[in-house]
Amino acid sequence: MKIALIGVGNLGYSIAQGIANQTQFQVDQLTLTKRNVTGLAEKFDSNKVKVTSSNIEAVQQSDIIILCIQPGQINSVLNEIKGVLLEGRHVLISTVTGRAIQDIEEVIKKDIAVIRSMPNTAISVGQSMTCLSANEQGKDQLEIAEQIFNAVGQTLVIEEKMMQAATVICASGIAFWMRLIRATTQGAIQLGFDAPEAKNMATQACMGAASLLLNSDSHPEAEIDKVTTPRGCTISGLNEMEHEGMSSALIKGLMKSYDKITDIISEK
Repeated sequence: MKIALIGVGNLGYSIAQGIANQTQFQVDQLTLTKRNVTGLAEKFDSNKVKVTSSNIEAVQQSDIIILCIQPGQINSVLNEIKGVLLEGRHVLISTVTGRAIQDIEEVIKKDIAVIRSMPNTAISVGQSMTCLSANEQGKDQLEIAEQIFNAVGQTLVIEEKMMQAATVICASGIAFWMRLIRATTQGAIQLGFDAPEAKNMATQACMGAASLLLNSDSHPEAEIDKVTTPRGCTISGLNEMEHEGMSSALIKGLMKSYDKITDIISEK
């Protein structure tokens, strides 16, 4: 498997790290592109990782192309590489926010397998939730995309019309959960723990809660019931948070992000 990763910014670097560090499938070559590649190769302990500033060179040397560029760059990059994209060989996987499969097809004008993906930065530690959708040619190649992204987290194949919502929940969601962990950390400091202790406690508690749900068929409220007792401290804290609008604020934030991504798409 020869993979090219076009655009090694924050997300691209995270994906590259995840692919390079996984052990579930064989990567014969991972080619990374960036305008300034100085020091990039040294960040990867593998002779299979190659770096170049040439997107065309990366495509020519690979079979699977992962686009990790900004939305405003996609047309110029696609126009740059479409001449070396080969029908029947290349699989094009896009992580570009708000850019539909049809947008890509209209630029490349070839029968190329196109898969749209929405990973998040937790891919660098093998914990991404990546949603996938594909065009007709790409449906036969979804297994390849699942293999790549399952090695660095979990995947879910969805209809493309749900990709905007998936972006908010899974990609923006990382930032939302980080803010919740940060708030818990600040509360722990106020209660007397030093900052490193507070962060570790908040992070592990979050991981424990998530693991309880991921490893069972339990509902969040069922797990809440297990730790709330009549007139207890847990229910008192939960009720105070709800009085202050915790759930409402989170839901409103999700909807605001969804509205924003819808605006961005309509403006393109």
